[in-house]
Amino acid sequence: MSDLKLAIILGSTRPGRNGEAVANWVLAKAKERANADYELIDLLDYPLPHLDEAVPASRGVYAGENTKAWSAKIKEFDGYVFVTPEYNHSTSGVLKNAIDYLYAEWNNKAAAFVSYGSLGGTRAIEHLRAISSELQLAHVRQQLSFSLLTDFENFSVFKPSAIHDNAASVLFGQLESWAGALKSVRS
Repeated sequence: MSDLKLAIILGSTRPGRNGEAVANWVLAKAKERANADYELIDLLDYPLPHLDEAVPASRGVYAGENTKAWSAKIKEFDGYVFVTPEYNHSTSGVLKNAIDYLYAEWNNKAAAFVSYGSLGGTRAIEHLRAISSELQLAHVRQQLSFSLLTDFENFSVFKPSAIHDNAASVLFGQLESWAGALKSVRS
């Protein structure tokens, strides 16, 4: 077992969401690897209201029990795979809200992105890249983008093309390398 801990964050809480199948596929691919321990974090398990902390996250002073629990969970990890739908040319509101709750917990860690949508969700990833940069969260180049037209049957049953297997391997390799390097920066 590796001492490198990486989270796969499922960034949708929508009823009937496609993201759960995508996140489970990502987790299954990650579990085939020996270089890191991966854990799935479902935002359904961390119900955060619209940002309700009075003090900016950069100060690290949290009042809400929901925020404290979210902070403790995110602190555990060296890096993250964000699984996001694309809603209106961006990421989901619930994922953006969860990210905004914290600051230092994200700093000097690594991130990778997996998206899905009619155009593969690539616009959601572009927004997450900009957000990550502000949080000092280093994002890797490789990404996975699943099309509702070609990787889902009837737009709802996830059946990814085998072409994504190699891209997933590259994504995990980059994430693990960066997360390991940044772990030494944090220590």
